[in-house]
Amino acid sequence: MKPVLSHLLRPADLSRRKATHVRLVPDAGQLEALADRLGVDALRKVRLEGELRPGPGQDWVLDAALGATVVQPCRVTTDSVTTRIEEPLRRRYSPDYEVPAGDEAEMPEDDSLEPLPAIIDMGEVLEEALALSIPAFPRASSAEGLDLSATPPGAKPIEDDKIRPFAALAALKDRLQGKE
Repeated sequence: MKPVLSHLLRPADLSRRKATHVRLVPDAGQLEALADRLGVDALRKVRLEGELRPGPGQDWVLDAALGATVVQPCRVTTDSVTTRIEEPLRRRYSPDYEVPAGDEAEMPEDDSLEPLPAIIDMGEVLEEALALSIPAFPRASSAEGLDLSATPPGAKPIEDDKIRPFAALAALKDRLQGKE
């Protein structure tokens, strides 16, 4: 799927002697499209800024900072929750990196390592990093004191003591030792 914001860099065309400065700031229309794609109410002040620099060998390293303000509904009350995201971002692109084959693969120790593409789309990097940084279960401050227990009609709510996984074993142990 094509990213909402596109900023293409071809490493073969970049200087191997110095870093290339990268700064992406989506306009209002791009922010709205990005918010729709990510399933949030609104995005404000989104920015990706950093450097793509030559690494060891033929590698390239992206060190950047992602900043964004996200507005999304609380998962409990549906009130709007505003979250500020400030995340460091590091990607290391290597022509020697091979994507593991097979159904199951070990996670590499360096999770910033990726294969070096012919073209790096900074808009795609921004969108991926933002999607991973958005809180999955935002909660409004008004949701903190809510009692969210549910019981069928006529049933008594389960008490906190009964929920503990070892409460029944402790009671059995006490009974076996003659304690009541």
